[in-house]
Amino acid sequence: MKIFVIGGKAKCGKNTFGEFLREELKYYGYKPCVMHITGPLYEYARNYFDWNGNYDEKPREFLQKMGFEIIRNKLGKKHFLLDRLYEDINILSNFFDTFIITDARLIEEFEDIKKNYGDVVNIKLERDNYDPELTEEEAKHITEHEIDTYEGFDYIIKNRSLKDLKRSALEVVRDEENYEGSAVTIS
Repeated sequence: MKIFVIGGKAKCGKNTFGEFLREELKYYGYKPCVMHITGPLYEYARNYFDWNGNYDEKPREFLQKMGFEIIRNKLGKKHFLLDRLYEDINILSNFFDTFIITDARLIEEFEDIKKNYGDVVNIKLERDNYDPELTEEEAKHITEHEIDTYEGFDYIIKNRSLKDLKRSALEVVRDEENYEGSAVTIS
């Protein structure tokens, strides 16, 4: 089983890249599944807080507060989201052979997934000169900047256009088919 973990700042193209990666993996004969570490948070927002499910209107302040301040800090459930993700992977691995996680935001997430599963590819997406339209408080949140210092990425991909993202997804899949262990920047 192979797992691709994609991280980056808000609106840098993580979900879009994940979908392109899924399509390329399917073309190569894999059975990929796209997942989100924050899936349970979206369920809470949708089921209990009247969020309409439109990902273009993400309840970012709620997600940051619920996931980090309440679940991790107040309740002391540091691994709650990762534990839920692992349960889902273990169940879904009966149907899929490859998982694409499109919303890693903390160094611990990249490291813990790599520790728990053998074949993990860490990818950082970057999008220069783009305003994600976050409030000052949202932009300062640890989930928006912590991975800037992380050096454990297998790929760093520059999002310049949809065409570039699609090409980068193809390059990652081809490279992983012949992987020899070197870090790659795709721009």
